[in-house]
Amino acid sequence: MCGIVGYIGDGESLPVLLTGLKALEYRGYDSAGVAIFSRGAVKEKKSLGRINVLEAATKGGDFSGSTGIAHTRWATHGVPSEANAHPHRDCGRRVFVVHNGIIENYRELKEYLIGRGHKFLSETDTESVAHLIEDFLKDGRDFKDALFAALKMIKGAYALALVDSNDPEKLYAARLSSPLVVGVGAGEYFLASDPSALIGRTKDIIYLKDGEVAVVRRDNIEIVNFENVPTPYEIIKLEWNLEEAQKGKYPHFMLKEIFEGPEVVRAAFRGRINAKDGAVKLGGLELIPEKLKGIKRLVIAACGTSYYAGLIGEYFFEEIADIPVEVQFASEFRYRREPFDPGTAVLAVSQSGETADTLAALRKAKENGLLTLGIVNVVGSTIARETDAGIYNHAGPEIGVASTKAFLSQVTCLLLMALYLAKDKTGQSALLRELENIPGKIEKILAQAPLIEKLSEKYQDSQNFLFLGRRYNYPTALEGALKLKEVSYIHAEGCGAGEMKHGPLAMIGPDFPTLAIAPQNGISDKINSNLEEIKARRGPIVAIATENDESLGSLASDLIRVPATLEPLEPLLTVIPLQLFAYYAGVKKGYDVDKPRNLAKSVTVE
Repeated sequence: MCGIVGYIGDGESLPVLLTGLKALEYRGYDSAGVAIFSRGAVKEKKSLGRINVLEAATKGGDFSGSTGIAHTRWATHGVPSEANAHPHRDCGRRVFVVHNGIIENYRELKEYLIGRGHKFLSETDTESVAHLIEDFLKDGRDFKDALFAALKMIKGAYALALVDSNDPEKLYAARLSSPLVVGVGAGEYFLASDPSALIGRTKDIIYLKDGEVAVVRRDNIEIVNFENVPTPYEIIKLEWNLEEAQKGKYPHFMLKEIFEGPEVVRAAFRGRINAKDGAVKLGGLELIPEKLKGIKRLVIAACGTSYYAGLIGEYFFEEIADIPVEVQFASEFRYRREPFDPGTAVLAVSQSGETADTLAALRKAKENGLLTLGIVNVVGSTIARETDAGIYNHAGPEIGVASTKAFLSQVTCLLLMALYLAKDKTGQSALLRELENIPGKIEKILAQAPLIEKLSEKYQDSQNFLFLGRRYNYPTALEGALKLKEVSYIHAEGCGAGEMKHGPLAMIGPDFPTLAIAPQNGISDKINSNLEEIKARRGPIVAIATENDESLGSLASDLIRVPATLEPLEPLLTVIPLQLFAYYAGVKKGYDVDKPRNLAKSVTVE
């Protein structure tokens, strides 16, 4: 969940490192630091707070040098402080390391190393890595051999970037269950925990695999496994560009990404559908047609927003493809003991393709001999590489911690996959034709942003919110509640409207508003009855209603209108007002909506 950047080349490393850290600030941001070879020695600087604090601290200092590593931290072991910020070093100031992940046996290592005379300066698990390498260097080993020896003693998950102060011509990197990429430039190389840090620097990316170590020089790279045997690697072209990763005219990435919704949906279905013929073409699935035909049960494993997208996908696969589905939190699936019948497949859904729990769920499925599928946004990411087949979102970089456009692209991709797997193609043409209309309808909703901003201001002082929906809009209600919690810190609860009377109704009163997703469809009367129950208890109601539907006028205190569409496509429209409502509520309360407290974008630890 933290961010790593490294550089070696002919240019100055500090600007590269700071720019990369700013691009990764969404991953963690309680402290940051750099270590740079400068005038024959490694010079380090660490600071508490955001990257601009570190940037100010390095101005005027002599940090000139062409080799360095940097890190932005999201605290796990030890409170946010300069002492706990990365990089960490050994006693002799030879080994400098930055680290993402968790060293599970660090307590045992620390006790062992203290017994051998090492002095620790932080509360972190990471510092044990530097001292452990130093301990092996005392045996007369070279740095690479000492690194291998240390890795064999370490238990846990890690992405490591290291420098040896005796050798300014090399960077070292190691990966196990935590993402790390190498960027290839002209006479220069980059390290990063996320390729978004390298946008504008290079489009050529090498994804390190688990159990690999890279020795990076300014003119070449060597990648080996933990047994020091060379391993082949592939250079992948990064699709994203610098403009996509910048805010442009928008005050926040979150707002920019909400307004990118129409293009996100278009990108997800572009080149994949023929509405006239009712056909869906998914090249990523075409290599395993017989295995796909054998699917009798599907488990969707995901976390957070991806999980809620998966719940919508459950309706798609069951109602369109006639495949029984179970959606599980990946963090629970990985530890459950359950029988897997023949024909069970697992679909991993992850924006980053590196989510630790989802990756662990995927590996559990593979260990049990199950067919594994994936929906991810990042080309070449671990989940993309390790699944048997899958499709990419093509949503571009998502910088805001609270996912918005990834949700839209995931829902669209889940729909396309369900249509692709359906044996009965009846009705698909009408659904695909309407899907082509969705981007334009999202634009109509976005035009109401000023109205939604006023509503959020009206309710910004609420302490609680209930979100209601039915069928396809029940998961959308859960996602809307999550967004409000994430960026405004208002307690919100999502609920199936039919379940409201089984407990949540007890909370309703004049100071407990409800946001109801109530478009006109086959179950409108049911949710309207639920709203009558709320109104009878004097609960304020904000309703998302279909254009020209007057049935909610007497029930709702406030209305947000959305265009009519087919029921399976409603979440692609109804989620937009929820995203905007959460965004404006957070902004009105003065919060940094791009970087919610205690949260990070890519959750790469348990």
